[in-house]
Amino acid sequence: MVIDLHTHSLLSDGELLPFELVRRAEAKGLRAIAITDHVDSSNVDFVVPRIVLAVGKLRRQVNIDVVAGAEITHAPPALIAELVAEARGLGAELVLVHGETIVEPVSPGTNHAAIEAGCDILTHPGLIAEDDVALAAAMGVALEITARKGHSLTNGHVAALAARHGATLVVNTDAHAPSDLIDREAAMKVLLGAGVHPGGVDRVLAASEDIVRKILGG
Repeated sequence: MVIDLHTHSLLSDGELLPFELVRRAEAKGLRAIAITDHVDSSNVDFVVPRIVLAVGKLRRQVNIDVVAGAEITHAPPALIAELVAEARGLGAELVLVHGETIVEPVSPGTNHAAIEAGCDILTHPGLIAEDDVALAAAMGVALEITARKGHSLTNGHVAALAARHGATLVVNTDAHAPSDLIDREAAMKVLLGAGVHPGGVDRVLAASEDIVRKILGG
């Protein structure tokens, strides 16, 4: 089974309520899912507590582990550390930062600021600098290999530098709609297509297991 640590509900720009998103992930056969809606200073205090509430209600009611998270999105680099701390203070168990994908005008310096802030996962980091990959490896920040169209164009670059510097990789969907969710077979194809060595695919999938285990215990 596969774990998806980057999804969106209609609390930001996704299509589904958190409960339906989780149910569809459960029906798809996922072992765990994180709800990580887009936040910035305008809505972090609204969105994160509601995700935390929904996740708290769902636990022990579904046959899938559910994690309450947030994705800090298009924040000026100087504000990222503050937002990471704020999201955690509001109960986010997993904090993502929207990386410098080549298909959106993300502020230069976002990748570096996110890693320095100690976020958990830097999503779709685009043409990330080699020094930042080395920093991510040193700080334990996971880099995302994404199944999402557009963002996935630089997966190969991310995977190659992560292998060179020993950075942790995770594979996620950045799901906004039910059709975006993927099973283990599809996740493996995304990783292989990114140039992850066949022997390393299980290691990438296990990295998400480790993240969930640390959050939920056991």
